[in-house]
Amino acid sequence: MKFLHTSDWHLGRSFHRVNLLGAQAAFVDHLVETVREHEVDAVLVAGDVYDRAVPPLPAVELYDRALHRLAELGVPTVMISGNHDSARRLGVGAGLIDRAGIHLRTDPAGCADPVVLADVHGEVALYGLPYLEPAMVKDEFGAEKVSHEAVLGAAMDRIRADLAARAPGTRSIVLAHAFVTGGQASDSERDISVGGVEAVPASVFDGVDYAALGHLHGCQTISERVRYSGSPLAYSFSEADHRKSVWLVELGAEGEIAAAERIDTPVPRALARLRGPLEALLEDPAHARHADSWVEATLTDPVRPDDPMARLAARFPHTLSLAFDPEGREEETGASYAQRLKGRSDQEIAEDFVAHVRGGGHPDEAERAVLQGAFDDVRADDSRQETHR
Repeated sequence: MKFLHTSDWHLGRSFHRVNLLGAQAAFVDHLVETVREHEVDAVLVAGDVYDRAVPPLPAVELYDRALHRLAELGVPTVMISGNHDSARRLGVGAGLIDRAGIHLRTDPAGCADPVVLADVHGEVALYGLPYLEPAMVKDEFGAEKVSHEAVLGAAMDRIRADLAARAPGTRSIVLAHAFVTGGQASDSERDISVGGVEAVPASVFDGVDYAALGHLHGCQTISERVRYSGSPLAYSFSEADHRKSVWLVELGAEGEIAAAERIDTPVPRALARLRGPLEALLEDPAHARHADSWVEATLTDPVRPDDPMARLAARFPHTLSLAFDPEGREEETGASYAQRLKGRSDQEIAEDFVAHVRGGGHPDEAERAVLQGAFDDVRADDSRQETHR
């Protein structure tokens, strides 16, 4: 069985205030053509279809067109909700849409109810595991604690139990939206940490033939059977070196990965991250290739130059981001606030703040537990409010 693994469409998202709807429409065109050209048997979308819970109307219209076009091809599509999506909104009409071969899996309680497809070698069970907010689903799954690993593990136990009750030789695929240990993050993913621990081990997906993951925006192979497709477009300059693509995977007769090919997606405009004194950026002939790129420029001049954005735009008309990092500043005044926070979880930042206002002495275990509980409560409350909007 040949399937196309995609994720993180983020329909409705912009790039530094540049509207990406046209680029996202071009990706949908590419997706449909790829399905047709490669005679794909199923399309998998591993979450974050939209960029926010209440997407703009043009994004909803593009999503609607995409589903109609996939349905017209007669190719089954299995889609889960991600942490950016409103699961309830995305799942509206799922029962009716299911009849058209578009299978929306947004209810965690239904994770062990697979879409069953068949080829000449027998049946393939495709399980859709939507993004699980631990505080919201802990009781549903009877998880021992509020953590991503605990709720994902409990959900996967249900999936493995359902699979074990099926005919011998039934092959299996699970779609999930999570941060798996070994994956490389970028700046454009929304933090899903709980209790300061956000990554789950790849072993949580043991027992299935393929795990089609979403959430991280870089295409990555955690193992032969556990992969991220990444986002089809770049959504931050931290993705400047990404090769954007989708996975075309062939599942063999015994559940082996017979083939896995990356198919590049359309790039609306290259990204460039330039750093140096303003005059060097304006005069260096090596930068001529970035004249048509979206540019992030970091100026290292010891004194801020006059009118830097206009001067950069004269050579790089698509400059979108300008930052200043004077040489020697870090040695004199320390790293910038943003640099000090980069890569740190909310829990770590809060613990540092407690130590700062005390004048020393980090929180003890009991205090850390209080902070963790507060963050978990806020996240759960945000999810409830989003659900009921």
